[in-house]
Amino acid sequence: PTVDRQPAEALPPLVRVMEVQPQDVHLVVRSQGTVQPLVESTLVAQVAGRIDWVAPVFAEGGFFSRGDRLVQIDARDYELAVSQAEAQVAQAQVRLQLEQAEAELAEEEWQDLGSGEASPLALRQPQLAEARAAVQGAGAALEKARLDLERTAVRALFDGRIRTKFVDLGQFINRGTPVASVFSTRAAEIRLPVPRDQLPFVGLDPSLRFDPAADTGPEVILRASIGRHDYEWTARVVRTGSEFDPDTRMLPLFARIDDPLRRRPGSVDSPLPMGLFVDAEIGGIELRGVFVLPRSALREESTVLVVDEQDRLRIRDVGVARTERDRVYIETGLAPNDRVTISQIETVVDGMRVRTVVEPPFLSPVAEPEVGP
Repeated sequence: PTVDRQPAEALPPLVRVMEVQPQDVHLVVRSQGTVQPLVESTLVAQVAGRIDWVAPVFAEGGFFSRGDRLVQIDARDYELAVSQAEAQVAQAQVRLQLEQAEAELAEEEWQDLGSGEASPLALRQPQLAEARAAVQGAGAALEKARLDLERTAVRALFDGRIRTKFVDLGQFINRGTPVASVFSTRAAEIRLPVPRDQLPFVGLDPSLRFDPAADTGPEVILRASIGRHDYEWTARVVRTGSEFDPDTRMLPLFARIDDPLRRRPGSVDSPLPMGLFVDAEIGGIELRGVFVLPRSALREESTVLVVDEQDRLRIRDVGVARTERDRVYIETGLAPNDRVTISQIETVVDGMRVRTVVEPPFLSPVAEPEVGP
């Protein structure tokens, strides 16, 4: 039989499309940092002497409370100095009493025997002033001796923990000798570098300040793995750095967490160790009514391909609110139920016919940008 030949019909290309709907998205900015104490200092001896006692907690990692005595320096020399100063005060007071009596006697004699106005020297006023000054000086020396005696006990100025100790029992130390490196357990801070183009999404205005009407800064979720366990803590941004880092071109944000080691009564969360390297998610602003698409849907940074009712491709200019590694947020240029092409098409002609396969919507209740130092 004779076969009728017909020309082959070229089928329109098959593309994957996604029907878009506006969404409200809470952005987050990712960063990383190391946990550091808010307050850290070096305890220094204010008097010289031999250490004759150390507290049981005076060791690396030991906890202490405000006012606790950590190190005791031999106080016998300073006790003797206090006794000598007390004796000098008593002597100065006796001399003052004698000078007061001599001054009163001189005034009576002048009234009985003298004539005219008496000179201050005749009334022994300079001697009386000198005696009063001697009492004052002896009192100051006594206070200094008592202060030195008090300083033989090296005490903690805050609730904290010992990082490193530099001295030990039996060691002779001089004034100004470092005793221990300590830090406060009241709060910790994490320095989180953020790129310049991500700062608006954290809620910072061009002046790089947080809204003064707001009571608190953005919330920060800290995450880290210790062993086989994953942990999570909540902190809050309290301030920005003073300048951009000239090497990384990033501005640091400082997140603070209170009671990181969970020392307060009633704390049930896991402790956050100092020096731990953590991943951070900084809570940012909310984008309302944006269209979330895969990153592959964006062409030339500002256009997308939309399939109309006649299954024809249309090149559409859009306004991009934010671009991330795997997704993009469109503010303008799209409407609800638009079919946006997410396939990679090498040659595109406006109005070309296509066949479509509908993909499920790209839901993104929380953004997860790839941002970090």
